[in-house]
Amino acid sequence: MSRSIRPDAVLVQAVIAGALSFAHLHDLAEAAGQTGWKAWAYPVSVDLLLVAAWRRLRTDGPSRLAWSWFLIALVASLGANVATAGLLDLNQVPAWLRILVAAWPALAFMGGTLLAHSPAPDHDPRPAPAESAPADPEPTPAVALEREPLPAADPAPELPEPAAPAVPPALVDHARKVAADHRARTGAEIDTATLRARLGVPEPLARQIVTQLA
Repeated sequence: MSRSIRPDAVLVQAVIAGALSFAHLHDLAEAAGQTGWKAWAYPVSVDLLLVAAWRRLRTDGPSRLAWSWFLIALVASLGANVATAGLLDLNQVPAWLRILVAAWPALAFMGGTLLAHSPAPDHDPRPAPAESAPADPEPTPAVALEREPLPAADPAPELPEPAAPAVPPALVDHARKVAADHRARTGAEIDTATLRARLGVPEPLARQIVTQLA
């Protein structure tokens, strides 16, 4: 059964805006002396750097690296749109603009390389909970000793080992995602201390989760 195609107004607007920005960047590069296929490569380079920086912001969170290259690409795109609006004579492009256009490929290559290969910052905004100090045990009252020897006391029964803390299934699923992200970024399995800091849980519970993830 065929589905009817409904045009999306936002998508249409994005296509129109992208086409106009693409044309402005091409016209500015061509006016700055970059003719032929080189003039068409400039808008592709600017748009790819803008998309790469935005993708880094969406996947790894805000960072100085991603924001810096996002703003550089945005200024390059907006600058071309403003420059081709009649503020500059495209037949007499100033020398400083020719220098900027000629230097853009090296700048875009460096930005794309840093965005693709720089590791994401490994930080957790949630502080680790402070461990409360154990309370001082109450003093044992003194017992008067009898003169007669006391009979040998029976050995104290062995106390059962404390049961391992129960781990909710939702917390295990979240810990598994954190461990997978750590393995993808570092290439090593996550340890108990790192998992405890990322989840903000006590040490016994973190050890129990690491045991279940193994």
